[in-house]
Amino acid sequence: METTVIDNQELINQHYNIAANLILNQRKSGYETKNILIEQGSDPDVAAMIVEKIEMKINEAQQEAIHAQAKKDILYGALWCIGGTILTLAHIGFIFWGAIVFGGIQFFRGLINLNS
Repeated sequence: METTVIDNQELINQHYNIAANLILNQRKSGYETKNILIEQGSDPDVAAMIVEKIEMKINEAQQEAIHAQAKKDILYGALWCIGGTILTLAHIGFIFWGAIVFGGIQFFRGLINLNS
């Protein structure tokens, strides 16, 4: 009985690796990947679960990347905007409207991406 459980887990791990390769490297859709797993002998429910789990992890990784970039946009946008405003108010003879506008746009783009 224990050998069967280990063999089943090993088979699931192999199918998981195959599915990850198909989705990430070969750019196959979830539907195509599920069908390939079924053709290779996987149970349809197990194949669907594997594909769903991989797609969920990909979505989580994408959301983390978007949030990390949004935080950078907020920081750098604020720095540009504040820096341009300070230099403009320092009365050195120039108006740094480009830095102020660019920084403001980048800051609000970051806020929007962080909240979505």
